[in-house]
Amino acid sequence: MNPPAVIVLLLALLLGIQPVTTDVYLPALPSIQDSFAASMAQIQLTFSGLLLAFGVSQMVWGPLSDRIGRRPVLLWGMALYTLASVGAMLAPAMGWLIAWRVLQGAAMGAAVMCARAIVRDVYRPLEGARVMSKGLSGLGIIAVLAAPLGSLMTELVGWRAAMAVPALFGAGTLALVALRFDETLAVRNPAALNPGTLLRSWGLIARHPTFNTYSLLSTASYAALFTFLASSSFVLLRILGVSKTGYGAIMAVLSALYIVGTIICRRLLARWGVRRAVALAGGITFTAGLLHCALTFFGWGESWYGAWALVIPQGLFMLAHGVHQPCAQSGAVGPFPSMAGAASALNGFFMMAVAFPIGLWIGQAMDGTPRPMAYGIAFWCGVIALTAWTWVQKYGER
Repeated sequence: MNPPAVIVLLLALLLGIQPVTTDVYLPALPSIQDSFAASMAQIQLTFSGLLLAFGVSQMVWGPLSDRIGRRPVLLWGMALYTLASVGAMLAPAMGWLIAWRVLQGAAMGAAVMCARAIVRDVYRPLEGARVMSKGLSGLGIIAVLAAPLGSLMTELVGWRAAMAVPALFGAGTLALVALRFDETLAVRNPAALNPGTLLRSWGLIARHPTFNTYSLLSTASYAALFTFLASSSFVLLRILGVSKTGYGAIMAVLSALYIVGTIICRRLLARWGVRRAVALAGGITFTAGLLHCALTFFGWGESWYGAWALVIPQGLFMLAHGVHQPCAQSGAVGPFPSMAGAASALNGFFMMAVAFPIGLWIGQAMDGTPRPMAYGIAFWCGVIALTAWTWVQKYGER
């Protein structure tokens, strides 16, 4: 039996593996590009390749966890993640770094997929959203530390030192799973890996309106965040001239606002329920998108105070993101207590399937201005708001 505190801590680490894998890495991207004389497209491939592997691997990890349990999948996944992180730290060439990052993404899929499935194993949907928000608050704390730590390590030692952080994080999480985590899957499904069963399960899940609604919400919210993450280091460091230390501080502030959003989420859920909480957050997201468009259109994002013109609307987005993600990730698996692994995997696959072409697009669209980043974020903010105000209100609490 897992104590609630162990569940929340484990969720924070399993979900926090994403900012550890990405945010620590962001300040090092220009240094990595210079070290390997890499093109912008190659640099973006270390992101988009990781995310593609992250999404596709969940389609395997999810049914496998329904068949053999969450604990074995986590043990194998975290061991593989730690190995891939060491390989990325020691990569002798750009091709090797891309390959290790892809393996890192595949292993990361086990952690995040199991986190969502564990919540459904243990809690009913509304309570699951509250617990998920606590885990995502932990993710926010990790994210607050990740970017400044990556900046500091890159500045003082070099980018390989920054790449050592995910290896240490993976080893620590693996130890927690091995020593303190008990299996949460009450009944294993012996047919979960049968191709026919898989196709029927995915078909049933993909036709469910509540799943589709929350998957669209989580996908659009992550797509907006990823657009910022994949381009922010080049926009802020190289275009706007922010220092590495300043960049780390900006990312820490944005992560802190995300934590505030998850706390607000728990208060809103207790008072108003899921649909009204998501609708309110949708209004904040829409405002953030409008500000991104307006400030960039008038050129304020390209002046000496351009960083503020980008950070202020992104801060609003992060507040709302702290509401959307807990509600969406728990809501997507809520209707499927006996197929939580498969539902979590399909939801994660959709998120990464959208993020992968965004990474490729950013590699081609960056034109020496913040406009591609700002307009891309604004587009996804519109999708989030539309989903929050329409389909979530219709299907959000079935």
